[in-house]
Amino acid sequence: MSSSLFDLLQAADAAAPALRAPGRPALHHGALRELVASTVQRLNALGIGRNDRVAIVLNNGPEMAACFVACACGVAAAPLNPSYREDEFEFYLKDLQARALIVEAGSDSVAIAVAQRLGVRVLDLVVAEAAPAGHFELQERGAESTQHVNALPGFAQADDVSMVLHTSGTTSRPKIVPLTQRNLCASAQNIRRSLAFTAQDVGLNIMPLFHIHGLIAGVLAPLSAGSQVFCTPGFNALKFFAWMDEAAPTWYTAVPTMHQAILTRASKNQDVIARHPLRFLRSSSSSMPPQVIAELEATFQAPLIEAYGMTEATHQMASNPLPGTRRAGGSGLLAIWCVASVMP
Repeated sequence: MSSSLFDLLQAADAAAPALRAPGRPALHHGALRELVASTVQRLNALGIGRNDRVAIVLNNGPEMAACFVACACGVAAAPLNPSYREDEFEFYLKDLQARALIVEAGSDSVAIAVAQRLGVRVLDLVVAEAAPAGHFELQERGAESTQHVNALPGFAQADDVSMVLHTSGTTSRPKIVPLTQRNLCASAQNIRRSLAFTAQDVGLNIMPLFHIHGLIAGVLAPLSAGSQVFCTPGFNALKFFAWMDEAAPTWYTAVPTMHQAILTRASKNQDVIARHPLRFLRSSSSSMPPQVIAELEATFQAPLIEAYGMTEATHQMASNPLPGTRRAGGSGLLAIWCVASVMP
């Protein structure tokens, strides 16, 4: 089992598509690996290295997916919800002790003013015209700082913190969950095995990429298998079947409310469903009503796989098995263990 994300990405065919998006040319796996290496080098040149926390405030899409993967390979990536209010950004940037904030070039997010007030460097994610889906460069906003703190350079090691998220804070203030390179690799590989991903799979990602469900199951796990990920701007029931027609996916993952919204429009899109038969559907983040499972499976003629997870366990902890792997006499849940982070 690999304990390095960059090593995990090496197995894919360099010429195979890695990231796609509506109306965009594909970024291939070889180009993704080059992008990861150049991004880590760029961050190191700015004095940002292993274990340094870099907040990412980007809209859903291929650049967010690629930026997360690249940052997680060399620093501690901290994706934040772009819809946060100013006071929320102030809390999270302070709590993270962020060394930098990555935003889209030209963005006027309130996070930028907060970062500047706190002395956090702002890095613009720049996308060239007609660039493949996910390709970008990082440029420091304003005059580039000459005051660089020495960083631990190179790709993250197994026990380096590589992603930082917060719990929901339902009983108190949100708490930091630091996840190591080893955590991310273990979870990606466990999900890859449980869903039997291959290079022929295409995932239609509609999950937000500031949440562990989309980041690990939607992006890291399939990329580790050499699969391709079709990155949408976020869930939109009105556009789902048009995206499905363009992406030709073999699977998608969602939360129950998304699945139910998709069901309401499925009867008018049976031709799309017939053209692109799914290998399976996946649901996580909350329980799915049995009636909805039955309706989804009948509509798509594919099994729905339910998974249970927690941020602290790097997402998936247990999953229903694919058809044909259920053991007689078992409980129906196949445990998929991850190395949970227990760092303070």
